[in-house]
Amino acid sequence: MFYEAFQSAINDVDGSIDPKEIKEAWIGSLKTGGAQLGNLAPLLIEQVGLAGMPACSIENACSSSAYAFRYAYMAIKSGICDITLAGGVEKMNDLPRERNRYWLGVSGDVEWERLAGTNFPGVYAMMALRYMHEHGMKRERLAEVAVKNHKNGARNPDAQFRSEISLERALRAPMLAYPLTVFDSCPITDGAAVAILCRGDLASKYTDTPIRVIGSGAASDYLAIHDRKDLTTVAAAQKAADEAYKQAGVKPKEVDLAEVHDCFTIAEIMAYENCGFAGKGKGGELIKNGETEIGGKIPVNAGGGLKSKGHPIGATGVSQIYEVVKQLKGEAREKTRQVKGAEIGLTHSVGGSGGSACVHIFRR
Repeated sequence: MFYEAFQSAINDVDGSIDPKEIKEAWIGSLKTGGAQLGNLAPLLIEQVGLAGMPACSIENACSSSAYAFRYAYMAIKSGICDITLAGGVEKMNDLPRERNRYWLGVSGDVEWERLAGTNFPGVYAMMALRYMHEHGMKRERLAEVAVKNHKNGARNPDAQFRSEISLERALRAPMLAYPLTVFDSCPITDGAAVAILCRGDLASKYTDTPIRVIGSGAASDYLAIHDRKDLTTVAAAQKAADEAYKQAGVKPKEVDLAEVHDCFTIAEIMAYENCGFAGKGKGGELIKNGETEIGGKIPVNAGGGLKSKGHPIGATGVSQIYEVVKQLKGEAREKTRQVKGAEIGLTHSVGGSGGSACVHIFRR
C-alpha cells in the first residue's frame, strides 16, 4: 500500500522528480497489530528504493501522519532540507476484531478508561450526550453528518464506502453506544497516503499549480476525558487551529473548505466549533442548514471524511491533506465533488479522543 501511494505521489508531479531528491521522510502509523513495531519507516523507505535516507516513524494515534507532515514541513522551514516526504500507512483488516479494539483503545486513556471497560464509541457517546444536554441538539443532527459524508464519499473513487444512505437508515442503524449508531462511526480501514513537500521557491520546477502550506498548528490535552474542563470542546484541536490561523494570517471565514476528523459524527460537529466555523453550541445548526455541504458556506469533508472515505489510522492525516490539495488544484471533479473556486483549505486531525491534534492551512 505504501509503495502504491508513493508511486502515485511521484506520478502526480507535473514536471519530473528523481525520488533521490527527497532528503528525509516522516511516516505516521499506529503499527496496528505490532508486526513491525520498530524501524517501520526505514522498512517502508527501503521498499520504495530509498534505503539509506533518514526516515522516522511517528506514532501519535489517529493524528500520526498529520504530525509527520508537520515535521516534514518544519524540516524545510528550518533549512535542513529542500524536499521532504510525509506519509502514513495502516493495515487493520488482517486483525481479529478484539485485536483491533485493543489497538484502537490504547490510543486513549488506558488506566481510567480502557481498563475500566469503555472504548471510543463509549467515550464519544458521552461527549455527544453532554453536547445534546447542554445545547439542546437533536440526534438528527448527528445522522445528517453521516448522510452528508456518505453522499460525498459516493463521489470519491478513493473512498472505502461509495454509497449514499438515507437519514432514516442512519437513525435506525444498530446502536453502538447511545446516541451513536453504526452510521455515526468510522470503519476499520486499510490505507496509505504520501505527500511530497519542497521549498517554496523551488515549487515551479515541479508543478504549475503550487499549493503552499501557510499555517501549521499542534497541541495536546489530557487523555482521560474526566480530567478535561469541558467534554464538548476538544481543546487541543482548538489550540492547534488558533496557532495555524495566526501563522497563516487568515480567519476562519476565509477558509473555502475543510477536511476534519469525523471519527464519530459528534466529532465533526465539535470540529466546526473548534476550527472557528461556528460558535459554541452552534455546530449542529451548520449541518442542519446545509452550510457544510459541497456548495454551502464552508464545505466540510468533501472527500467523504473518515466516515465514508475510511480511517486507516496512521494514514488519515495525510489522506486529508491529499483531498484538500486535490480540491485546491481543481482536480476533484469526479461526479461534481469539486468545491468551485477554492483558494484556502484546512485539515484538522485529532488523536484518540483529543489527546493530540494537528491543524494545517493551505493556499492555492
